Amino acid sequence: MLIKVLMLLVFFASLVVVGIVCRKKATDVNSFVLGGRSVGPWLTAFAYGTSYFSAVIFIGYAGQFGWKFGVASTWIGIGNAILGSLLAWIVLGKRTRGMSQRLDSKTMPEFFARRFGSKNLRLVASVVLFIFMIPYTASLYNGLSRLFEMAFGVDYTVCIIVMSVLTAIYVIAGGYFATAINDFIQGIIMLVGIVAVVVAILNVNGGLGGSIDAMKLIQGDCDVAGKYASIGGPLPVDLIGVVILTSLGTWGLPQMVGKFYAIKDESNIKKGTIISTIFAVIVAGGCYFLGGFGRLFLTSEQVDELGFDAIIPKMLENLPDILIGIVVILVLSASMSTLSSLVLTSSSSLTLDFINVEIKKNMSEQQKVFVMRVFIFIFIAISAIIAVIQQNSKVNFIAQLMSISWGAMAGAFLAPFLFGLYSKKVSATACMINFIFAPVLMLANMLFRSSFPTLLQSPINCGAFAMVFGLVIIPVISVFTKAPEDKIIKESFGK
Repeated sequence: MLIKVLMLLVFFASLVVVGIVCRKKATDVNSFVLGGRSVGPWLTAFAYGTSYFSAVIFIGYAGQFGWKFGVASTWIGIGNAILGSLLAWIVLGKRTRGMSQRLDSKTMPEFFARRFGSKNLRLVASVVLFIFMIPYTASLYNGLSRLFEMAFGVDYTVCIIVMSVLTAIYVIAGGYFATAINDFIQGIIMLVGIVAVVVAILNVNGGLGGSIDAMKLIQGDCDVAGKYASIGGPLPVDLIGVVILTSLGTWGLPQMVGKFYAIKDESNIKKGTIISTIFAVIVAGGCYFLGGFGRLFLTSEQVDELGFDAIIPKMLENLPDILIGIVVILVLSASMSTLSSLVLTSSSSLTLDFINVEIKKNMSEQQKVFVMRVFIFIFIAISAIIAVIQQNSKVNFIAQLMSISWGAMAGAFLAPFLFGLYSKKVSATACMINFIFAPVLMLANMLFRSSFPTLLQSPINCGAFAMVFGLVIIPVISVFTKAPEDKIIKESFGK
């Protein structure tokens, strides 16, 4: 116990020190939100990766999809690395950095307003972001309760409060730069932790070969044994839907795309691409690969009683204390890095895209930074309260709302952002229709799920459909509606 506590204290102290040291660099909006657009490839790549992979991945998704798809769930991690990291950096990185600088946009809603010459796009995008970012933020605490109870016997509420306070301290103090440095520290912990845990779990059943052989004997919910150890798994179509949602979704999430705004220069994009992809292969691939062996540690009856979030903690509970300590810090790192990115994105968008535009115009730089710091505190507090309510009262509505947040935001923003970077003919009308379509579809899925086609009753498949369908809506509607003026096009593309 002493070892685990000391590890946590050192981890917490390092986060606070970084926030305090970086405070002097967060004096205006540009430095607070984007680190002065001077962040190097290593910090940017780790910030991207740690914002991507949270405790939801390690505790929730790895357990749930590992149970559902078996060893084939590893494809989700590979998809995250190739589609969600490698191709995202190649397709979006350079153009996002260049266009956002030419348009002097600091947030995604501001980018849409200036790229398409529409203030309404900015307002609607900021509303969508605000509505769906809070439940997404609250979901980051999921799974921590069982892990901390296993490792420390600590109440879930205490865990939430500690995590929230520490994240608030360093984000409010140091802004994006403090977040990026802490993301780098947390990313190193995640890399070391996931490798150590995967090796330890495989050794329980005689290494990789022994674990695969044991999986081949499990029939589970399948008609024959062996499917949970196969390459495609028992449900390949559902597996593809998960890969699309969790991989392609990053292309339209403001907290992910914002990392490209802040990178120092376009020459750093190539190096950042390589670093980010390797990080994703190890962390995401390792998480889902680990979860794929869950059926060796729990029975179906136990999962029915305890839920999917119990799978990974149950797999880990007999590991040596020092490994459990590493796992706890790993999951905290994953959660806090994503939490810091989300609340910084939410507060900056609400301040710059709504308060400064609709309520109090012409605020000074210091006023904007102060308001953003206030909203960071508010967003963290709200997300913590929602997490406690969900844990104590088991409010299913909140859990459902969390599950659709990713699909709603990515579905709304992915296609308009992607086409906005590459096409000069995309219209503001097409973007607005897509902004409305995806959130309405996801809310309808939550409220009237049984009325949807069987394949789309899953929020994951529905979110994947929203993103893919947006890629059709935007070009088709743009054919029949007016493109932005030539002046905007020249300013956006620099020619």
